[in-house]
Amino acid sequence: MPSPARTAPGRLPVSRTAVAALGGLLLTGCGSTADPASQTSSALRERLPQAVRAAGKLRIGSDLHYAPVDFKDADGTPAGLDPELAAAFGSYLGLRVEFVDLPFEKLIPAVQHKEIDLAMSAVIDTKQRQEGLDDSGRPADPGVDFVDYFITGTSILVQHSNPLGISSLDDLCGHTVALQRGTIQDELAARQTAACDKVAKPLTIHRLDTDAQALAEVASGAAAADLNDYPTAAYNTRTSQGGSSFELTGAQLQSIPYGLTLDKADTALRDVLAKALDQLIRDGSYDKILTKWGINPGAVQGAVVNGGH
Repeated sequence: MPSPARTAPGRLPVSRTAVAALGGLLLTGCGSTADPASQTSSALRERLPQAVRAAGKLRIGSDLHYAPVDFKDADGTPAGLDPELAAAFGSYLGLRVEFVDLPFEKLIPAVQHKEIDLAMSAVIDTKQRQEGLDDSGRPADPGVDFVDYFITGTSILVQHSNPLGISSLDDLCGHTVALQRGTIQDELAARQTAACDKVAKPLTIHRLDTDAQALAEVASGAAAADLNDYPTAAYNTRTSQGGSSFELTGAQLQSIPYGLTLDKADTALRDVLAKALDQLIRDGSYDKILTKWGINPGAVQGAVVNGGH
């Protein structure tokens, strides 16, 4: 949820220090398969915040280790659903797009501190994040706004052939689950601990920096399962060791939206991006991007602001 979550195996992150110390990874409006939006919308561009128009670019934070949603290709160029969708936004709005590679848990603070214009990193839209609440329901930060652009669910990934017979969260009681910290899956597993305690079979949670580390724990047997968003979990099962390492088990849990993540004060940019998304859906650019990455089942019919619960 997280809040969002996620990461892809085998790709090294750039320096993980402060945002200011990170160079942007330029995504030239294009490498996208999207036939990006036919032409720039001058009317919509005029509604962008003055600072964005003056800069001539969108600076986007992302944890670029989460294929097929956000990752870096062999040349180090941002790739996947989010970078290609961002390139289409840039083309339509007449802006360059620059990605800043950040740890997932630093994305929302970076948005709120104006270090980036928005985050695109499979960030799940939840009321908790909208309202800036901590896990106890108390105010923790100013919150963020979302423009929802994809629907996903949580999947349970296990070793190939599922030696422990895991098919649900309840089956994880008495075992260890590995996941990326700060994600919706982290919250989901934390809630499951109470159910496991009631049956005297404690659930152990290994909270890791990347999902690649979680995958390694499942592969080695140190964890019974990895919890992750469906697109990345499915990608990992297909691509790890030619599809022989992992499998998905059970039904998807909690269908929830990914959202472009913006500061509460940036209503102008939020609304422009929502209208741009609607245009990309109408002209077919959005569908072409999802088709390329094999994730059409998560398509939305139109932009929704703060649709998460």
